[in-house]
Amino acid sequence: MVAPMNFPLNLPLAKSGLDRAAHMRSDKGQLESLWAKAKIAHFNGEKFLSDEKGLIFLSPQELAGGERYFLGIDDAGTPYFLFHSEVHLAPEENYHLLREANLNDLQIGIAVHGQSLALWHKRHPKCSMCGADTQSSLGGAVRKCQSCDIEHYPRTDPAIIVLTRDRHDRILLGRQEVWPEHRFSTFAGFVEPGEAFEAAVVREVKEEANVTVHSIEYVGSQPWPFPASLMIAFSAIIDDPENAKPDGEEIVDIKWLDRDSIVAELKSGTLLLPPPLSVARAMIDAWYMADGLERPRLDSPESWR
Repeated sequence: MVAPMNFPLNLPLAKSGLDRAAHMRSDKGQLESLWAKAKIAHFNGEKFLSDEKGLIFLSPQELAGGERYFLGIDDAGTPYFLFHSEVHLAPEENYHLLREANLNDLQIGIAVHGQSLALWHKRHPKCSMCGADTQSSLGGAVRKCQSCDIEHYPRTDPAIIVLTRDRHDRILLGRQEVWPEHRFSTFAGFVEPGEAFEAAVVREVKEEANVTVHSIEYVGSQPWPFPASLMIAFSAIIDDPENAKPDGEEIVDIKWLDRDSIVAELKSGTLLLPPPLSVARAMIDAWYMADGLERPRLDSPESWR
């Protein structure tokens, strides 16, 4: 019998040192007061103003136009906002993708929350009920229709992601054709309307790899603001490993790996793992170290796309 995956995951984007302070959003006067003394991150619609030390914070006096969203306060009571405008406030080389930025836990909370909000606001300028213009409200937490007064709230798309193992504790990974060559990852997919997380796990693995899973365990979750997903992570045991095959559409290849073969393939260049920010990589790394033996850290080049 395969042991449960009862170990913690290191999920970088799930860390946040920021109190979102939702109770402060409804008072316009208080928001103005907070803005006047805030530290403000700039997001240009794709990248953050940052350097090798992390986010570069601006003061209100440096900013004009654009949209501003209240993100919360830190332990010292300092307020933080996101300023969203597509006008560069510094040279292009001073802007970096969230995936590239070197951020501490506080700044991760700012960037993940801020990017999610900014992309949602950009995609929802009109009311889905009447088609009229909507306007940001409650510090950016809501968009309100200027005609019918309907309030629209930020959308988060739930997606499951699952590390599948057989009775020998091998993992099964799949490859999408659009990924960089040799990149393999865990199976994942969006939760459909009216579907439970566990049912989505069973369905996605069956659709993509033609195997049936059981012993489904929740292992963690992480926001994935590219643009608006929440990854809910599970582990599961494969009932019928002999039936494993790619569906030929979303998944074009599959690969069984144990701890020795994953190291060998990384060294030979026949395997790329998901990037370190991802839930998939966190699950693979945790499984790799779970047998308690002294092992070298898994080393795989960055492979976005």
